[in-house]
Order: sequence, then structure tokens, then C-alpha cells
Amino acid sequence: MVNVAHGLKRKVEAFRLEANELFARHEGSKYRTISVDNTRQRIQGLSLQQHELFVEALACVEQSVYRAAHVIAWAAFMDFLERKLASDGLAKLRVARTTWGQYKTIDEIRENVPEYQIIEAARDVGLLSKSETKTILGLLAKRNECAHPSEYRPGLNESLGFISELLNRIERLGAKSL
Repeated sequence: MVNVAHGLKRKVEAFRLEANELFARHEGSKYRTISVDNTRQRIQGLSLQQHELFVEALACVEQSVYRAAHVIAWAAFMDFLERKLASDGLAKLRVARTTWGQYKTIDEIRENVPEYQIIEAARDVGLLSKSETKTILGLLAKRNECAHPSEYRPGLNESLGFISELLNRIERLGAKSL
């Protein structure tokens, strides 16, 4: 009797897993968020703060809070970019932006300089190409639509795509040095 129950339990679990896999292929299915697990694997190796922010963004996706997912993922990306800009002790940034000399740390720059200008400064120091800069500014515009009142209502696909694009940019930036 115990073996029969155990065998039945295994068959039910196998059926559940197979059904979830089939449902995951359909865009409207709540099981579609299974792809979040793949994204979680990509955030390994980031700083603790960046990792935590991406984990929070993915939790927002799992809970269908897509605008917040965009905003939090963007914060993780900007932290990565700002830390990369500071990786030489702010030397190249001070040359490219002489008026920013009043700021002693990247955290002071973060608090006083708009993100748009920080992204442009990343191009000026050679961290970003012209096309990369345009793309990242486009991602900033998406983040702004989510952070401020707007008609934009991203869904699951847009949110996962946004996070994936930010992670792609981080991977490319990670290979560069100032």
C-alpha cells in the first residue's frame, strides 16, 4: 500500500512538472515566470548591493509589479556603471567633467548629478560608445516612464526584457576598463 501511494505521488509530481513546463510556453500563464530562474543565475558575481537590487526586481516580476521591477533593476545598473566610473579613483571622470571636482566620491556624484549626465560622462571617458550611450539613455527613458506617472504599463515580457538588457550591458561593461 505504501509503495502504491509513493508511486502515485511520483506520477502526480511528474505530471505537475510537465504541465508547468507546457504552461510556461504560453505568454499569459502565471508559470511563465519560470524564466526568472535563468535570470537569477546571471546576477551572480555582482556586488552585494547590485545583487540584492536585481533579486528585488525579479521578486517584483514574480509578483506582477512590473513598473517597480524596472525602477529597481535600473538602480542596480546605475550602481554598476557608477562603480565602474570610479574604478580608477575618478581620475578620468575628473578630467572629462572638471566641474565635478567638488565631489570627492562617486556617492556624492550620484547624489548631485542627474543620471543622464553620468551616462554621457561614461561615453566621454571611453566606457561607452555612441550607440551604447543612445541605447542606455533609451533604457533610462523606460525607467522614467515607470518611475513617474505615465500611460506606460509594462508586462511580464517587457520587464524581463528590460532586466535582461541591463544585464547584457553590465556584462559588456564588466569586460572594459578605464
